[in-house]
Amino acid sequence: MLTKARAGLNRVAPGDVARLPDDHLLVDIRPLHNRVADGEIPGAVPIERIVLEWRLDPAGEHRIDGFTEDTTVVVFCNEGYASSLAARDLQALGLAKATDLVDGFRGYRDAGLPVRAGGTQAVT
Repeated sequence: MLTKARAGLNRVAPGDVARLPDDHLLVDIRPLHNRVADGEIPGAVPIERIVLEWRLDPAGEHRIDGFTEDTTVVVFCNEGYASSLAARDLQALGLAKATDLVDGFRGYRDAGLPVRAGGTQAVT
C-alpha cells in the first residue's frame, strides 16, 4: 500500500523545503504530544490527521483559507509513512500537487534544518 501511494508522489527531501514555491502549504499531521516533545518546522500548519481531508478539501465548506487546488501541499508526520498515505488521499480530493516530506519531521530535524519550540494548537 505504501509503495503504491508513493508511486504517485513527487516527494520532497528535507533540504528542498526552503525551495518550495512561495505559496506552498506545509502541513504537520503529528499529534500535539509529538509537536511539544520534538518541536515544529517553522511555517508549518498543524492539522491532525483525523481532520485533514475535511480541512483541505478544495471544494469543502470547512476548508482552511490560504490554498487552492493548485497549491503545493507538503504533508509530514514523524517518519514519512503516514504522510505518504495522507498525501495520496489529498490527491484523491483534487490536490494534484499534494506530496509528503521524505523521512518526515525526524529526517528534517536530523538534517540540521530549523526547528522551533512546539505546542502550536492544531487546526480543528
